[in-house]
Amino acid sequence: MPSADSELTRDELLALLRAKDEHIALIQQRLEELEGLVVALTARLGRDSSNSSRPPSSDSPFVKKPAAKRSVRAKSGKRPGRQPGSGGTTLRLVDDPDETVTEVASECGRCGDDLRDAPVFEVQRRQVVDVPPLAPKPYVTEYRICSVACPRCAAVTEPAVPGVASGRVQYGPRVKARAAWLVCGHFLPVRRAASTLNALLGFSASTGFLASVRAQAARLLETGFLPAVRELIASAPVAHADETTARAAGALTYLHVACTDYLTAMHVGDRSARTIDAGGIWPEFRGVLVRDGYSGYAHLEKIEHAWCGIHLIRDLRAVNDPDPAGQSWAAMMVNTLLIANRLAHRARAHGRDRLSDGDLGWIKGLYHGALATGRTENDVGRDPLHEQARTLMRRFARHEAMILRFALDLAVPFTNNTAELPARAVKVQQRTSGGCWRTLQGLIDFAVVQSYLSTATKWGKNTLDVLEQLFTTGPWIPGSLTPM
Repeated sequence: MPSADSELTRDELLALLRAKDEHIALIQQRLEELEGLVVALTARLGRDSSNSSRPPSSDSPFVKKPAAKRSVRAKSGKRPGRQPGSGGTTLRLVDDPDETVTEVASECGRCGDDLRDAPVFEVQRRQVVDVPPLAPKPYVTEYRICSVACPRCAAVTEPAVPGVASGRVQYGPRVKARAAWLVCGHFLPVRRAASTLNALLGFSASTGFLASVRAQAARLLETGFLPAVRELIASAPVAHADETTARAAGALTYLHVACTDYLTAMHVGDRSARTIDAGGIWPEFRGVLVRDGYSGYAHLEKIEHAWCGIHLIRDLRAVNDPDPAGQSWAAMMVNTLLIANRLAHRARAHGRDRLSDGDLGWIKGLYHGALATGRTENDVGRDPLHEQARTLMRRFARHEAMILRFALDLAVPFTNNTAELPARAVKVQQRTSGGCWRTLQGLIDFAVVQSYLSTATKWGKNTLDVLEQLFTTGPWIPGSLTPM
């Protein structure tokens, strides 16, 4: 280095300037990395159910900012509430009331004269529908099994015992159906279910009985209903799969859902491909499987896969929200998926089974244009947000056919809601029961009974009626993929 008193030569000045430029470039690079890190951390803090896989129940009502109005649902143009022309429901007068109370005016409202002997001018009928005034009482049926001695050979013959009276004293099928209905159909914990059953029907059922009814129902369904439904789902042209976490016996496990628009089958296990196949459906399935991006289904190579569009939109928004200007490709891709979905809905409404070549070409052009924009916007940058964006772009480039399956085959829906809705039952039951199942077997039994109730609901069956049938003559079993 030259001394402080000496003058710098031209070469020395240029060297110092180059050194400063290099130092400034390093600072600028580090600043860009830190800015990217801040953006990524801000995005992580801003994740909620609209831009990640988190459930809506995890959104905080205190810190969450109002989300932008960007729902994938299109406005119908209808006002809220009952629509004009739709049939209404109301209580109607009955001709044979259980009790009649007559109210007659005793004195004149103007002059105060006595009206007890005056003729009745007009009668208005008003009725109040209520529960019976007497406390409910159990209905007890006694079966007397009479053995008869043959007068010829002296052999004693005992008649067949009805199936509902296998023990000395037991609850009947209608009581069991209502107990299972409360525990599995309305997600009540067994203690609250027992209290409700006893208060409404006059019984003194124990919590142990309520807990055992769920297991009884599951055993009755495992041999007839579940195999039949699994076979039907395996033969469907389009089916859905999903999995969600559940806590049982203090450990984390998974509920697996396989379903169609009219059938549901659930089972419990880990998240491995072997457990997915243990449901007995996907190894035999040859249709289109609608699912999320979980790689556990990738081993099913003999079928076509369709990626849930709502999951993809959430992933795209997770990239776009932190940096709308720098990640505009994600917004372009969201619009592409929504445009394709609208075109698919319009084509179905007009009775077509596929989109026109022009519509498909337009969608693919928008799709590839969004990817090209994404490559330009993420050509540089090593911060977490850019890395996340590049990973997402690779997914869209590699799985284009799977992502656009709903537009290529109009029998395939845009979302996987068909599988996600049945899975919510386990979450609701877990939340009302303190956040955890006491035993793994209890969760397994609940999944079996919910498969039955979900399928019956899809077919328009009354869930209490099918539970009574289950405990009386055996399970109701659908005979086809869809109602005839």
